[in-house]
Amino acid sequence: MEERKWIDISQPLTNDIGVWPGDTPFAFRLSFTKEQTGSVNIGQFTTSVHTGTHVDAPYHFDEHGKKVHELDLNLYVGRARVVDVTGCEMVGKEELERFDLEGVDRLLLKTTDGRDLNRFPEKYTVFRENIGPFLKEKGIRLIGTESPSVDAVDSKTMDAHHSLNDNGVFILENIVLSDVEPSDYELIALPLSIEGADGSPVRAVLRPIS
Repeated sequence: MEERKWIDISQPLTNDIGVWPGDTPFAFRLSFTKEQTGSVNIGQFTTSVHTGTHVDAPYHFDEHGKKVHELDLNLYVGRARVVDVTGCEMVGKEELERFDLEGVDRLLLKTTDGRDLNRFPEKYTVFRENIGPFLKEKGIRLIGTESPSVDAVDSKTMDAHHSLNDNGVFILENIVLSDVEPSDYELIALPLSIEGADGSPVRAVLRPIS
Protein backbone atom coordinates (compact mmCIF):
# COMPACT_ATOMS: atom_id res chain seq x y z
CA MET A 1 0.00 0.00 0.00
CA GLU A 2 1.46 3.38 -1.05
CA GLU A 3 2.14 5.77 1.81
CA ARG A 4 0.00 8.90 1.77
CA LYS A 5 2.51 11.70 2.22
CA TRP A 6 1.80 15.07 3.74
CA ILE A 7 1.83 18.07 1.37
CA ASP A 8 3.13 21.37 2.73
CA ILE A 9 0.73 24.18 1.76
CA SER A 10 2.52 26.84 3.80
CA GLN A 11 4.51 29.80 2.55
CA PRO A 12 8.16 29.46 3.64
CA LEU A 13 9.08 32.18 6.11
CA THR A 14 12.11 33.83 4.52
CA ASN A 15 13.69 37.26 4.86
CA ASP A 16 12.38 37.98 1.35
CA ILE A 17 8.74 36.98 1.89
CA GLY A 18 6.13 39.49 0.72
CA VAL A 19 4.28 41.18 3.59
CA TRP A 20 1.19 43.32 3.93
CA PRO A 21 2.07 46.89 2.86
CA GLY A 22 3.45 48.77 5.86
CA ASP A 23 3.43 45.74 8.18
CA THR A 24 6.42 44.35 10.10
CA PRO A 25 8.65 42.38 7.70
CA PHE A 26 9.81 38.88 8.58
CA ALA A 27 13.47 38.72 9.62
CA PHE A 28 15.50 35.81 10.97
CA ARG A 29 19.10 35.91 12.15
CA LEU A 30 21.43 34.13 14.51
CA SER A 31 21.70 36.00 17.80
CA PHE A 32 24.57 33.80 18.88
CA THR A 33 26.63 31.34 16.88
CA LYS A 34 28.00 28.01 18.07
CA GLU A 35 31.42 29.58 17.89
CA GLN A 36 30.31 32.32 20.28
CA THR A 37 28.50 30.08 22.78
CA GLY A 38 30.80 27.10 22.53
CA SER A 39 27.82 24.76 22.26
CA VAL A 40 24.81 25.89 20.17
CA ASN A 41 23.43 28.27 17.54
CA ILE A 42 20.59 30.47 18.83
CA GLY A 43 18.30 32.24 16.40
CA GLN A 44 15.69 34.95 16.68
CA PHE A 45 13.00 36.31 14.40
CA THR A 46 10.63 39.24 14.16
CA THR A 47 7.38 39.16 12.21
CA SER A 48 3.81 40.26 11.96
CA VAL A 49 1.42 37.47 12.98
CA HIS A 50 -0.23 37.93 9.58
CA THR A 51 2.88 37.19 7.52
CA GLY A 52 2.80 34.10 5.32
CA THR A 53 0.29 31.32 5.98
CA HIS A 54 -1.71 32.31 9.04
CA VAL A 55 -5.04 32.28 10.83
CA ASP A 56 -7.04 35.35 11.73
CA ALA A 57 -8.52 35.31 15.20
CA PRO A 58 -11.81 37.24 15.45
CA TYR A 59 -10.02 39.75 17.71
CA HIS A 60 -8.15 40.89 14.59
CA PHE A 61 -11.25 42.81 13.46
CA ASP A 62 -13.57 42.64 16.50
CA GLU A 63 -12.57 44.12 19.85
CA HIS A 64 -14.74 41.55 21.60
CA GLY A 65 -13.74 38.58 19.44
CA LYS A 66 -11.77 35.50 20.48
CA LYS A 67 -7.99 35.75 20.60
CA VAL A 68 -5.64 33.12 19.24
CA HIS A 69 -5.15 31.26 22.52
CA GLU A 70 -8.94 30.96 22.85
CA LEU A 71 -9.54 29.30 19.46
CA ASP A 72 -10.90 25.75 19.23
CA LEU A 73 -8.00 23.65 17.88
CA ASN A 74 -10.45 21.11 16.45
CA LEU A 75 -11.28 23.66 13.74
CA TYR A 76 -7.79 23.37 12.30
CA VAL A 77 -7.42 19.59 12.21
CA GLY A 78 -9.59 17.25 10.15
CA ARG A 79 -11.11 16.57 6.78
CA ALA A 80 -11.04 19.43 4.25
CA ARG A 81 -12.17 19.86 0.65
CA VAL A 82 -10.13 21.77 -1.94
CA VAL A 83 -12.08 23.45 -4.75
CA ASP A 84 -10.75 25.49 -7.66
CA VAL A 85 -12.09 29.03 -8.13
CA THR A 86 -9.07 30.29 -10.06
CA GLY A 87 -9.91 33.34 -12.15
CA CYS A 88 -12.68 34.62 -9.88
CA GLU A 89 -12.11 38.19 -8.75
CA MET A 90 -14.70 37.71 -6.00
CA VAL A 91 -16.00 34.56 -4.31
CA GLY A 92 -19.34 34.16 -2.60
CA LYS A 93 -22.54 32.17 -2.83
CA GLU A 94 -22.72 32.65 -6.61
CA GLU A 95 -19.30 31.09 -7.21
CA LEU A 96 -19.53 28.28 -4.63
CA GLU A 97 -23.06 26.93 -5.07
CA ARG A 98 -21.97 24.93 -8.15
CA PHE A 99 -19.71 22.75 -5.98
CA ASP A 100 -20.77 19.72 -3.95
CA LEU A 101 -20.15 20.84 -0.39
CA GLU A 102 -22.31 18.23 1.33
CA GLY A 103 -20.74 17.20 4.66
CA VAL A 104 -17.79 19.60 4.32
CA ASP A 105 -16.52 21.20 7.54
CA ARG A 106 -13.39 22.85 6.13
CA LEU A 107 -13.18 24.40 2.68
CA LEU A 108 -9.93 25.44 0.99
CA LEU A 109 -10.10 27.67 -2.08
CA LYS A 110 -7.59 27.44 -4.89
CA THR A 111 -7.58 31.01 -6.20
CA THR A 112 -4.39 31.28 -8.28
CA ASP A 113 -2.13 29.29 -10.58
CA GLY A 114 0.83 30.44 -8.52
CA ARG A 115 2.38 33.75 -7.53
CA ASP A 116 5.68 35.25 -6.46
CA LEU A 117 5.71 34.79 -2.69
CA ASN A 118 8.43 37.40 -2.34
CA ARG A 119 6.05 40.14 -3.49
CA PHE A 120 2.72 41.21 -2.05
CA PRO A 121 0.19 40.65 -4.86
CA GLU A 122 -1.10 43.71 -6.68
CA LYS A 123 -4.43 41.93 -7.11
CA TYR A 124 -6.01 38.96 -5.36
CA THR A 125 -9.35 37.18 -4.96
CA VAL A 126 -11.60 38.63 -2.26
CA PHE A 127 -14.86 37.38 -0.73
CA ARG A 128 -18.39 38.64 -1.16
CA GLU A 129 -20.37 39.72 1.88
CA ASN A 130 -22.85 36.87 1.31
CA ILE A 131 -20.21 34.17 1.84
CA GLY A 132 -20.78 33.88 5.61
CA PRO A 133 -24.47 32.94 5.53
CA PHE A 134 -23.86 30.56 2.62
CA LEU A 135 -21.06 28.68 4.40
CA LYS A 136 -23.08 28.52 7.62
CA GLU A 137 -25.98 27.01 5.68
CA LYS A 138 -23.58 24.35 4.37
CA GLY A 139 -22.15 23.63 7.82
CA ILE A 140 -18.64 24.88 6.96
CA ARG A 141 -16.68 26.29 9.92
CA LEU A 142 -13.26 26.97 8.39
CA ILE A 143 -12.47 28.70 5.09
CA GLY A 144 -8.97 28.78 3.62
CA THR A 145 -7.75 30.98 0.78
CA GLU A 146 -4.54 31.55 -1.15
CA SER A 147 -5.16 35.29 -0.87
CA PRO A 148 -3.45 37.36 1.86
CA SER A 149 -6.88 38.50 3.04
CA VAL A 150 -10.56 37.77 2.49
CA ASP A 151 -11.11 41.52 2.07
CA ALA A 152 -9.48 44.03 -0.27
CA VAL A 153 -6.19 45.61 0.77
CA ASP A 154 -7.82 49.02 1.26
CA SER A 155 -10.96 47.83 3.07
CA LYS A 156 -11.79 49.55 6.35
CA THR A 157 -15.19 47.93 6.92
CA MET A 158 -13.84 44.35 6.59
CA ASP A 159 -17.21 43.13 5.34
CA ALA A 160 -16.09 39.61 4.45
CA HIS A 161 -14.27 39.13 7.75
CA HIS A 162 -17.39 40.17 9.66
CA SER A 163 -19.69 38.10 7.45
CA LEU A 164 -17.65 34.99 8.18
CA ASN A 165 -17.29 35.70 11.90
CA ASP A 166 -20.99 36.52 12.34
CA ASN A 167 -21.75 33.08 10.90
CA GLY A 168 -19.22 31.07 12.91
CA VAL A 169 -16.70 30.61 10.09
CA PHE A 170 -12.98 30.93 10.90
CA ILE A 171 -10.28 32.14 8.51
CA LEU A 172 -7.04 30.64 7.16
CA GLU A 173 -5.13 32.88 4.73
CA ASN A 174 -2.10 32.72 2.43
CA ILE A 175 -2.14 28.96 1.86
CA VAL A 176 -0.37 27.56 -1.23
CA LEU A 177 -2.46 25.20 -3.37
CA SER A 178 -0.77 25.61 -6.78
CA ASP A 179 0.32 21.94 -6.77
CA VAL A 180 -2.79 20.57 -5.06
CA GLU A 181 -5.62 18.97 -7.04
CA PRO A 182 -9.26 19.56 -6.04
CA SER A 183 -10.25 16.67 -3.77
CA ASP A 184 -10.68 15.73 -0.11
CA TYR A 185 -7.71 15.81 2.26
CA GLU A 186 -6.75 15.63 5.90
CA LEU A 187 -5.74 19.10 7.09
CA ILE A 188 -3.48 20.21 9.92
CA ALA A 189 -3.07 23.98 10.28
CA LEU A 190 -2.52 24.64 13.97
CA PRO A 191 -1.96 28.20 15.21
CA LEU A 192 0.62 28.89 17.90
CA SER A 193 -0.76 29.50 21.38
CA ILE A 194 0.12 33.20 21.51
CA GLU A 195 -1.78 34.68 24.43
CA GLY A 196 -3.74 37.78 23.51
CA ALA A 197 -2.83 37.66 19.80
CA ASP A 198 -5.05 38.62 16.87
CA GLY A 199 -3.54 36.00 14.56
CA SER A 200 -0.81 33.41 14.23
CA PRO A 201 1.46 31.87 11.60
CA VAL A 202 0.73 28.18 10.95
CA ARG A 203 2.46 25.25 9.27
CA ALA A 204 -0.40 24.01 7.12
CA VAL A 205 -0.23 20.52 5.60
CA LEU A 206 -2.58 18.25 3.65
CA ARG A 207 -2.69 14.49 3.14
CA PRO A 208 -4.87 12.83 0.52
CA ILE A 209 -7.83 10.91 1.92
CA SER A 210 -7.52 8.17 -0.68
